[in-house]
Amino acid sequence: MDSNNKPDGDGIVLTEAQKKRRRERSIAIAWALGLMVLLFFAVTFIKGPGVLVRPM
Repeated sequence: MDSNNKPDGDGIVLTEAQKKRRRERSIAIAWALGLMVLLFFAVTFIKGPGVLVRPM
């Protein structure tokens, strides 16, 4: 094994800019997921309990 490929256990180290972008992306995904949950809840609420009563 040459010196460029030896495992040191540190893995990939992100720069501050990469950490910031990853955090912003995570927040955007969380917002999108939250909006989808609210949308599904609103549609179910508007349709009423009849949405659960349907033929199999």
